[in-house]
Amino acid sequence: MLKLLKKETMYEANHGWLESRFHFSFGEYRNFDNMNFGVLRVLNDDIIYPKGGFGMHPHKDMEIISYIVKGSITHKDDMGNKECLKRGEVQYLSAGTGIEHSEFNDNKHEVLRLLQIWILPPQKNMKPLYGSYKYTLQERKNRLLNIVSSQDSNAKVRLYQDANIYVSELDKAKKLVFDIQKNRQIYFVCIEGSVSLNGMVMSEADAMEITSESCLEIEALENSHFLFIEMGV
Repeated sequence: MLKLLKKETMYEANHGWLESRFHFSFGEYRNFDNMNFGVLRVLNDDIIYPKGGFGMHPHKDMEIISYIVKGSITHKDDMGNKECLKRGEVQYLSAGTGIEHSEFNDNKHEVLRLLQIWILPPQKNMKPLYGSYKYTLQERKNRLLNIVSSQDSNAKVRLYQDANIYVSELDKAKKLVFDIQKNRQIYFVCIEGSVSLNGMVMSEADAMEITSESCLEIEALENSHFLFIEMGV
């Protein structure tokens, strides 16, 4: 089953320094009929303007992934981690028993766009973790790249939960196929461009809930960039 979620139906917020498109109920957007998809609790498509960002703040019992689409993000946390990440690069924070961090766009001229993804952990009070990886364009160009996986899989960034995140930048008319295992489901986001997904057209910033399917057949209708989260039912 495919459920297309058009960007026009999603809640949007504009705070001047921050523009957000909410895929699920979170923060100021309250909708108890749209709390999650499986273990995926939050997915925000954020634009942070130059010199804007989130100051030091706490988290607990959540696995947080940032996928950078445009610009650069500067991360700091109370575990001593500090780094700057750019397009196609990934940052992961498992808050576990508790952690504080900040995220800023330190660039004076360029906006930052990122997907902020929150995944429910398999249990509470786990040991905090931080991870990141600077993937290259070549690794995702016209192929699927597994950027995040569980601890017992092979991605460069590994979280506690049984979930995988894949990305690709696909040239126009190129196609990819992904086999879906039994009792697994997918949340798919068309980040840039447009794609045909199992025959359904998705435009930039649209999403798709995918259940009870055996495979994904993805065709780029123009040069496209997409991400999907694969998880248990």
